[in-house]
Amino acid sequence: GGLCGPAGPGRGQPLVVPVAVRGPGAKAALCGGWTWGLPTGGDHDAEAPLVPSLSFLMEKSCYLPQLLNCLFCSFLIRNRPEGKVLETVGVFEVPKQNGKYETGQLFLHSVFGYRGVVLFPWQARLYDRDVASAAPEKAENPAGHGSKEVKGKTHTYYQVLIDARDCPHISQRSQTEAVTFLANHDDSRALYAIPGLDYVSHEDILPYTSTDQVPIQHELFERFLLYDQTKAPPFVARETLRAWQEKNHPWLELSDVHRETTENIRVTVIPFYMGMREAQNSHVYWWRYCIRLENLDSDVVQLRERHWRIFSLSGTLETVRGRGVVGREPVLSKEQPAFQYSSHVSLQASSGHMWGTFRFERPDGSHFDVRIPPFSLESNKDEKTPPSGLHWTPPRLASPVSPAYTVFQ
Repeated sequence: GGLCGPAGPGRGQPLVVPVAVRGPGAKAALCGGWTWGLPTGGDHDAEAPLVPSLSFLMEKSCYLPQLLNCLFCSFLIRNRPEGKVLETVGVFEVPKQNGKYETGQLFLHSVFGYRGVVLFPWQARLYDRDVASAAPEKAENPAGHGSKEVKGKTHTYYQVLIDARDCPHISQRSQTEAVTFLANHDDSRALYAIPGLDYVSHEDILPYTSTDQVPIQHELFERFLLYDQTKAPPFVARETLRAWQEKNHPWLELSDVHRETTENIRVTVIPFYMGMREAQNSHVYWWRYCIRLENLDSDVVQLRERHWRIFSLSGTLETVRGRGVVGREPVLSKEQPAFQYSSHVSLQASSGHMWGTFRFERPDGSHFDVRIPPFSLESNKDEKTPPSGLHWTPPRLASPVSPAYTVFQ
């Protein structure tokens, strides 16, 4: 039957409606404004996404008018063994069309499906090459790549913590150790990652409330946030969060977002300047970049190759080709439309540009190239000292990353 029909439960009551899907397990669709839950006892199906795309659910509903006025998500759960029950997690709120979410806001990621909490917002400039500007301004156009003119617009992103319980279920679609920093010692290639930290666009936030004083399991949750039932949301920033944000601002800051769509495959790139190190009597500048691939069509495609062009202000132009990205060749389908990863690049100059293509394969064996929007690699001109990382956190929180594996993915 319909997911949100007239016979549905009232506000605050659970709604769990099985939907037939391929493979083991069953989907449970849950309606905004009603409670939603997860299976107790860790019974998620590790072979399938925790939450599929909302468009998939829309097509499964025979009450589209009601659906358009109601927020939907779903969880993939196994057929529950006898004695297992759904555990209430929270109640959905109405998503904000304007404004921004505050520190402490609990949310569900609309694409990757994990539970998270907002730490603080970033105001970024979004350069969308798919949108024609009424008053265009010339975009940086490295090495003659393309001829489009784009004008950046302000867009809100959020620094968030990912619930550790959900990390294993999203690891095949989104890296959960994607936020990295440079170690504070002489090795210029030593990178460290902070598990369970992410950047989320405003439209990917599905807000909810919870009566649990520790609703998100992450080692930094109680270090950064304090429960205050008089506030809305009832989690406020501790001084340690403010100090951490200020101290590590150089390598956390999100300032520019670049987006372009080719043959219904949208590529979003977010570059981050990480800092400069001295190596062999020269300066080495490091950047991290996060890439999200989204299939906006119903056809299944698979990423096969990458082709990068990296231009340095020193005058060098490097070409990099390889299979897949970060050791994977992800499949983008209607049910699992997105893949997100992070990688790194270093230059012996304070600025440069990157652009290129991803080669995808269709089920019939044909291939097509998807453009990676050109983006600038700019160093912070006011940088005084390199970021010092998380010297006050437990050593096990920051994990090392192999630069040889991650550069130019």
